[in-house]
Amino acid sequence: MAIKQPDLTINISNHQSSLQIFKAAASNFISSLSGKMFTFGLGLMLLDETHSAISFGINMIISPIVGLLCLVPIGNLIDTYPHKTVLTGSLTARTLALILFAASINLFTATAKLIPIVLFLIIDAISTTQSAISLSSILSPALGVGLYSLVGFSGFVILEIVATLASFGIMLTMKFHYHATNQFANSQHAPVTSHSQFAKFHSGLNYMRSRTMIKITILLSVILNFLYTAVTIGIPYILKDQLHTGNGPIGVLETGSAIGMLLGSLLLTLLPPTGQKRLFLKLIIPVLILDSQILLLGVLFMTSQSPTGYALLGSFIMGILAFALVILNITFQVYLQQTVPTKLLGRVVATLTTVNSSIMPIGTLMFTLIFQSTTHGSLVLIINGILLLGYTLLLLRPLNQAIHSEQP
Repeated sequence: MAIKQPDLTINISNHQSSLQIFKAAASNFISSLSGKMFTFGLGLMLLDETHSAISFGINMIISPIVGLLCLVPIGNLIDTYPHKTVLTGSLTARTLALILFAASINLFTATAKLIPIVLFLIIDAISTTQSAISLSSILSPALGVGLYSLVGFSGFVILEIVATLASFGIMLTMKFHYHATNQFANSQHAPVTSHSQFAKFHSGLNYMRSRTMIKITILLSVILNFLYTAVTIGIPYILKDQLHTGNGPIGVLETGSAIGMLLGSLLLTLLPPTGQKRLFLKLIIPVLILDSQILLLGVLFMTSQSPTGYALLGSFIMGILAFALVILNITFQVYLQQTVPTKLLGRVVATLTTVNSSIMPIGTLMFTLIFQSTTHGSLVLIINGILLLGYTLLLLRPLNQAIHSEQP
């Protein structure tokens, strides 16, 4: 006897689709612009208060640790519950955390400010979702420097609260469409136990173990993230505390990085999809470019330049670096979406993100000590670039073999 399959078609009109896209873009722009400005202002405030290289890296310590502790429930949550429910809870928690943060930050001084900052970043790491790359990435560093000078860090906190509420309001007006028989509907009545949580997580882990390509990529990205922390925390510290250029060049370099990310995203959007063709080259060329630009950045800071020279040449290098980085990330994300079963995708991505970033707290602490124990921070970047180039060359053959072994 033939069994009639349920109709899984979701009917959405062009008007509804356009409205959803507009709302999503507006929400992403508001939250991304304010969020990036807030992070930038937080780093500048800490650098002014503590003169520590860790100022722009505190979030790289908190987020991976929280991600590791919450890996199992968050990965399962994404694959189990309706996205609007998850986003509503996420933004509610973040809004309350921001209000408490604003009320308490001025009660602390100097390094004691790390207490409310760490507590907020823990909640933020749990509740915040990664927004799309947009125009906000370009505007945020330039606006951040100007606003930091005008209104100080308190202004950033108030702006972030207002922006989060605005983004929250837009999200609440959006209608999320689901299949009538999808896993969300079925999971509403299923009891959630620690055994079932770990069983679901373990199935995703077993799948990753069976994929040679994923394991090789982890080997590459873990070392890349470890050494790249030197760039994230090193650039502001070298420019402001060692080269004494002020805040301006830092904002210009961040803007150059954002422009590179946007151009990389646009390029991949405009080019026709090629699937998994030439995957090896699409992965390894951006990595080699990224490695070389870190080396060049160190060479630039070692040479005698004016603040304008550091800003212009540095923004160009950071633009190329970010361009390569976003192409690498998007290429691999698309590859995962094409090859990983949908029912496992949330757990696989959450696990990969956590594993790849888990080394960053160690890198942040180590490079903080290194930068503050030397007056030649540029040399640290040069050494990192050379080490990354050598490590990448060692993985060329294993990566190529892994790609060919998984192709049909």
